[in-house]
Amino acid sequence: MHYTEAKEHIHGRLHELFSDPYEAFDNDSQERLLHLRVMLYLFVVRPMERELLTLRVIHGWENGGCEPADLACTEYPLSSLETFEHAMEDFNGTQRAPSRQLFTQPLDKALAAARAKGQAFDDDIEQHPARWPAFEHGLALYTMFKMYHRLVYGEDDFYRSSLCHLAAGLREIHEFHMEEGEFAFLIPQGKAFTQEESVLVLHQSQLEPIKQLLADNLPLFRNI
Repeated sequence: MHYTEAKEHIHGRLHELFSDPYEAFDNDSQERLLHLRVMLYLFVVRPMERELLTLRVIHGWENGGCEPADLACTEYPLSSLETFEHAMEDFNGTQRAPSRQLFTQPLDKALAAARAKGQAFDDDIEQHPARWPAFEHGLALYTMFKMYHRLVYGEDDFYRSSLCHLAAGLREIHEFHMEEGEFAFLIPQGKAFTQEESVLVLHQSQLEPIKQLLADNLPLFRNI
């Protein structure tokens, strides 16, 4: 198992700002709204200003289904609340921007490389994500699978942070499962945060709630 590909419950960017991010977004937190707005400024406003934020809308899983091959995404560049609204209109329209499968290509590539090195797997390994950590890049893919599953089907924790080696490079994963909506950010570490793309990930059912969250809070930062 390639343990260095991903780590869960890391001390990430929000640990630099909050003493305990895992409690910061709890409904009982006294400063919850402040924590929420600081997070939005860091993960949404600043990347938008640099034109380094992409919206990834995931779709394809429903009614309990979670076949890796069925999960797809449609992506849009974000630079303002208006671009988020345009993305919603496109996604819900009759001529949606092209989608891509999230697991098919990277999974096929990783399995082909492992088999070329002599590893043998069951023919149905693609349908069993828990077995993916047995091959190189499999733990990273499994980590992403779990994140997507939580975003689609829910999670008890208000916040989770992980670290994962993706095709774009090393990324912190910050998940939020709150009454305002469920979403995640994939952000570059360190100084790369100001130079490389961040991704806002959410299920299609969360488009309206997250639009409302942004509409309620982004105007507060216009004069900052």
